Amino acid sequence: MEDLAILYLTLLPLVLAAAVIEGVWLARKRAEPYDWKSSACSLADLAGRRMLGFIPYALAAPWLDWAWQHRLFTQSLDDVWSVLLLFLGLEFFYYWYHRAGHTVRWFWSAHSVHHSPNQLNLSAAYRLGWFGRFTGTSLFFTPLVLLGFTPTEVLTALFLNLLYQFWLHADWIPRLGWLEYVLNTPSSHRVHHARNPEYLDANFGGVLIVLDRLFGTYVAERKEVPCDFGLVAPEVSSRNPVALNVLPWVGLVKDLRSARSFRERWMYLFGPPGWRPDGAGLTSAELRRRAGIGAAPEGEPVAA
Repeated sequence: MEDLAILYLTLLPLVLAAAVIEGVWLARKRAEPYDWKSSACSLADLAGRRMLGFIPYALAAPWLDWAWQHRLFTQSLDDVWSVLLLFLGLEFFYYWYHRAGHTVRWFWSAHSVHHSPNQLNLSAAYRLGWFGRFTGTSLFFTPLVLLGFTPTEVLTALFLNLLYQFWLHADWIPRLGWLEYVLNTPSSHRVHHARNPEYLDANFGGVLIVLDRLFGTYVAERKEVPCDFGLVAPEVSSRNPVALNVLPWVGLVKDLRSARSFRERWMYLFGPPGWRPDGAGLTSAELRRRAGIGAAPEGEPVAA
């Protein structure tokens, strides 16, 4: 884990500098004011996450060490096939982790922090929330450890995957032609961050977009539907890192206390975000129904 920490600290200044440079450039170029308070919130979120970093993964995710002790194979990253297996395996499990982060309220309670900015820019990329590592998300990647990759190798690969996604949080990079069919791009990720009913629960890939196309969750950005960023139910200010991280869990606890049956408790925990027993919640399906939309419709992609 020490090598991962060194890599993180080495790249962090470059990431922060790029976000500041983009902010200055956008503030000068656009009529819409750049939201520096939101950018500061993202920085505060990053600082809080680093302060919680003193809790080792051995405590936050003890199953990783267990899986390593019971691994089926031992992989070597000197072998190109093992590297390819790690890359593709991480993409596969990241897709399902990310999809669960949007469709299961337990995971969404932590992941919603990342979707709270109302402007999509590079500073939003490192607003990842404080409690995600404590919700069991690393269980999604445990099969890679069972296949013979060390926990450090898996977490490093996940870090590099997230690092790739840094540049995707830009609303000024156009579509990238044929790369849109293979890679996760800024255009695809703008759709992922949009709260338009047409765009909800789409484009969960990390580096690749292939799995979204394979599993039916790919939605192209459409020029007739400009992306509107932020949460569909922004009960709290997007500039308050404490509220953003804590209030989703407070809301979950309140709902659990109001539940009248085991089924309601289960659905509040593991059902889709916004689920309500009377069916009048703000789930993605309900928001699409209210907007008169079935499945996300096809439209004319924005110009490349």
